[in-house]
Amino acid sequence: MHCASIWRRIWRCGGWRTARGNPRWLGGAIAATLVLHTWGQNLGQHLHIHALVAAGALHPDGHWITSRRGFLFPVTALSPVFRGKFLAGLKKLFSGGALKFAGSSAPFADPPAQRQMLRELREKPRVVYTKRPFAGPKPVLDYLGRYTHRVAISNNRLLGCNDTKVRFRYKDYAHGNRRKVMVLAASEFIRRFLLHVLPSGFMRIRHYGILANRTKHQKLAQARVALHYQPAPQPPEPESVEAFWLRVASLDIHQCPHCKAGRMIAIGPIPVPCARAPPLPPS
Repeated sequence: MHCASIWRRIWRCGGWRTARGNPRWLGGAIAATLVLHTWGQNLGQHLHIHALVAAGALHPDGHWITSRRGFLFPVTALSPVFRGKFLAGLKKLFSGGALKFAGSSAPFADPPAQRQMLRELREKPRVVYTKRPFAGPKPVLDYLGRYTHRVAISNNRLLGCNDTKVRFRYKDYAHGNRRKVMVLAASEFIRRFLLHVLPSGFMRIRHYGILANRTKHQKLAQARVALHYQPAPQPPEPESVEAFWLRVASLDIHQCPHCKAGRMIAIGPIPVPCARAPPLPPS
């Protein structure tokens, strides 16, 4: 099935939209950053969203609404809301012909098979899990930050490859996080890897509520006033490459590596040579 259409549907049916507008829960503009994660350790499809949500909301009159102690959203209510919205969207994609089926999903091009899939999915629960970060928000930001620019597999997990097979390490979460080695045909490895390549223009990281790009400067300023926070400090001047290496590695990159006394002077960049195929022999 077409991954992009499914991914977009997952974004549109997030249960936080319902919670945001319910005055019994928060009743104001929330602050949420969401990151889409599509892969598991074996490169299979494992669609889920990591969300960092403030424990409160900004009321339209400008005061801050603090969540009740130990409670943010009713998880048991959000799970069926998410399932209902997702299945309604999937049914719309089916009826509109927006999904293309090939390979193992080819049988689902048949409408009766689609209806059967919807019936089966309606019986499966959806997991919405919320938890307070015991060590504060910074470790959560660090955790999410590790996913923002990752690809489905890093080089250090690759053990070897040839013209026909690829070997890599993975954690088997179903069996106590045991480390195992998987061997895939090269074509299957490429197929799985490409499942997680983002479509052009698709945003994996999205911000909502007072963090939305359109109004975040105004809304964040209001939230700081409501919470009696000091104004955000001005960002420091960008650190130069020379200062970075001197601070991190005590390395003066302008020092001559041979005599340790002379200074290296930048003359200009060396253009990268363009690799060209050898000329064809004369016919």
